[in-house]
Amino acid sequence: MFRLETEVDKERRILLGRRLNDDNWDGSPGLRALHSTSAEHEVPLEVWLLDERGELAGGLSGRTWAYWLHVDLLWVDARHRGLGLGSRLLAEAERLAHDDRACTRSRLETWDFQAPDFYRKQGYEVVGEVEDYPPGVAELILVKQLERSAGPPPREPRGRLPARRDRPR
Repeated sequence: MFRLETEVDKERRILLGRRLNDDNWDGSPGLRALHSTSAEHEVPLEVWLLDERGELAGGLSGRTWAYWLHVDLLWVDARHRGLGLGSRLLAEAERLAHDDRACTRSRLETWDFQAPDFYRKQGYEVVGEVEDYPPGVAELILVKQLERSAGPPPREPRGRLPARRDRPR
């Protein structure tokens, strides 16, 4: 006999995740091929845009796993938009993912009212759409093939654009 419970349980959630993860790795030759490679573990990737006072003017937060960059968050303060800073943040994250972590592709999600045209201009293609998520909004899934950067780096903005350079373990 079984019973259902509905309370939030962090320990069970962790156990559930581990068991699902084990089943996935056991069931997929593609996932098993990642064992003992630099792409086996998810690794955070963050790029921060700081103004002349050292305050946050923008940033990108994502992660790399399985030779993919997954961009979770990208934001530039409204006062600094239109200066190419979002493009610089994204390009630096892509460069780090490709050159330092051997990523071959990038993915992200954006809502239809946010920045799909911005991402298309950066070479991303829409590969999926979820209507009414949330109601009245469409979530778009975009991907891009990453290539080694060529030519000189983009010009420096007024602030610094430091990047975290954690290497996968």
